[in-house]
Amino acid sequence: MKIYDVTAPIFKGMPVYKNKPEKQPEISTVTNAHVTESRISIDVHTGTHVDAPLHMMNEGSTIESLSIERLVRHAKVIDLKGVSDRITKEDIQDKGINKGDFILFKTKNSFDTEFNFEFIFVAHDAAEFLVEQGIEGVGIDALGIERAQEGHPTHRALMGQDIIIMEGLQLKEVPEGEYFMAALPLKLQDVDAAPARIVLIEGI
Repeated sequence: MKIYDVTAPIFKGMPVYKNKPEKQPEISTVTNAHVTESRISIDVHTGTHVDAPLHMMNEGSTIESLSIERLVRHAKVIDLKGVSDRITKEDIQDKGINKGDFILFKTKNSFDTEFNFEFIFVAHDAAEFLVEQGIEGVGIDALGIERAQEGHPTHRALMGQDIIIMEGLQLKEVPEGEYFMAALPLKLQDVDAAPARIVLIEGI
């Protein structure tokens, strides 16, 4: 059995969306004699995270509405390293995506070590195709599933059909295939996302 940890580490100076300073985690440490204690302040979209519908829909549900059963399950990694600019319907329509699937897109993003303003994202026509297929969730190896397209059509198409969105996956070492996924967002309440520890387990 092989376990792939596909979670980005959280640290000062880590890659954050569009390199915005306000999105950098703030970590402070105090040592008193032999006791060390640290405090952290982070954006809920830091690193590897799960979005809730509230993120893009004013009346959307918050992160605690996502049941853990929907996040601990089988998932399919689809290798799209050959894609440039954006993932389109044409790129994925022959990839065997079926009703009820949880899809994780592996792209050139997984090989970036710094924030790439031209990251690969999911185009609206691909999002609509995923909706038509009836998937349960989709993840991508970028800090955004779209590059702030006007009106956020990709987010809204998926969230409008209760499709879970994960961002910031680290899939560089993960071959294409099916895995058992354990995706565990922090148990926050009344917010629009949560950082998550996500692992993929081969062979079960």
